Amino acid sequence: MIIDDHPAIVAGVRGWCAGAEPPIEVVAAGASVEHAWDGAGRTADVVVFDLQLDSSTPAYGELGRLVDDGRQVIVFTMRDDQEAALACLDIGAFSYLTKAESEAHLIKAIRAAAEDRPYTPPALAGAISTDTRSHRPRLSPREISVLVSWFQSESKEMVARKLHLSTRTVSTYIDRVRIKYANVGRPAPTKAALVARAVQDGLVRLDDL
Repeated sequence: MIIDDHPAIVAGVRGWCAGAEPPIEVVAAGASVEHAWDGAGRTADVVVFDLQLDSSTPAYGELGRLVDDGRQVIVFTMRDDQEAALACLDIGAFSYLTKAESEAHLIKAIRAAAEDRPYTPPALAGAISTDTRSHRPRLSPREISVLVSWFQSESKEMVARKLHLSTRTVSTYIDRVRIKYANVGRPAPTKAALVARAVQDGLVRLDDL
């Protein structure tokens, strides 16, 4: 679904999705994040999200609400700056694209988000490559909680029961952590690799496992 308060942008993204091969279905669109919880918007696999909406202030809080709900969010914005891109990644956005980037990048990002595969478009790659912060990804407390529970459990189904989440939501949190590691150049494709990364970075202790 598309969350953007500019009708021309909504129409353009709809057209790009319809013209993709194979086509991508836009199930809903709206100028407010509330549409993500109403009707068909609730069923969308991917949310294309305008960071500004109707305000000059970045809608980081609304992005956080979507991420906390387990949604795969692609930030699609006029803002072309490292600080905003990294802030969105820290909150948990799947990817960050500027509206100056091509149709091809947005389509690739949507497909990757739907399939839980990492995808780094040019603007985001530039922000990451010039990031002077530690290359330890920033995980939310909820992501760490799910990760530790998964390390301690035999299956994602057990984690879901323990934390009162759906299995799909547990998978989304774990995949998001993998994406964050991939985005800083430290992929962790297996459970063992993810355990090693988390221990190296002090996100979990051996005593937690």
